[in-house]
Amino acid sequence: MITTFQYALQQDNITIEQLLRDDFQIGKKIMHEMRMAKSILNESGEPVVWQHHHPIGTKLTFNVNVEPSSYVAADNCEVPILFEDAHVLVVSKPADMATHPNEPGQTGTCMNHVIAHVNKQGGVYAEHVHRLDQGTKGLVLIAKHPLIKSMLDRMLEEKKIIRTYEAIVDGYMTQKSGSIRTSIGTDRHDSARRAVSPSGQTAITHFEVVGQDANFTKVNVILETGRTHQIRVHFSSIGHPIAGDRMYGSRTRQDNYSLQARKLQFVHPITKEMVIVEDYK
Repeated sequence: MITTFQYALQQDNITIEQLLRDDFQIGKKIMHEMRMAKSILNESGEPVVWQHHHPIGTKLTFNVNVEPSSYVAADNCEVPILFEDAHVLVVSKPADMATHPNEPGQTGTCMNHVIAHVNKQGGVYAEHVHRLDQGTKGLVLIAKHPLIKSMLDRMLEEKKIIRTYEAIVDGYMTQKSGSIRTSIGTDRHDSARRAVSPSGQTAITHFEVVGQDANFTKVNVILETGRTHQIRVHFSSIGHPIAGDRMYGSRTRQDNYSLQARKLQFVHPITKEMVIVEDYK
């Protein structure tokens, strides 16, 4: 299937190769595939010449080849969609829902609902750019075609997508702001858990206290890295596990642990507009 979108050049005297390499920062493999497929057309509907220099405002049509995503569509999309354009979706994943299937044919995950929404629009592709733990609720960024997926993956790796979380942790935190910089690896006693480990992957969590009482502290958290269970492991490691997170030592009894992805912020790689999505439900 082909996904089509329009784009007007935002720089003067630029080649298509420069646009894809320097502005979009598309990988060589995808660039080669697009060149061979003659995926980019001019206003007359003819394939553009990649080495020609084009003036600012030149209107292009991108025809992106899309392989259908493998998720089984839910009957209806029941996850709230907080932002959408031709390229991306931002949805609010409920707690107790997996981000994506962990085995073929699995249903009931966030991506099963998302693909139902995309299918009803006539699309076939949706892939998450990052994920949330099953018990964590909040914002998930979704790519609607492979070209934007490649661009967003690079932005995530380069820390250009800012993810802000809100957590309620056990106890009264005396340090009001700071960073936790301890590596995280698999717990050698339980493969489902993660643990602080000198031999693990680098993990950096920034936090700021925004409210507290004698028993609990509310913190805003920004991830610099995105390791599995990172926020949960880091706060447990400093003696303040996420409230209700019994896997990581919380003694607070509640149905789920208190962690929500509240805000996503990034410069849209195609429109160049600042996108800020917040979820305070």
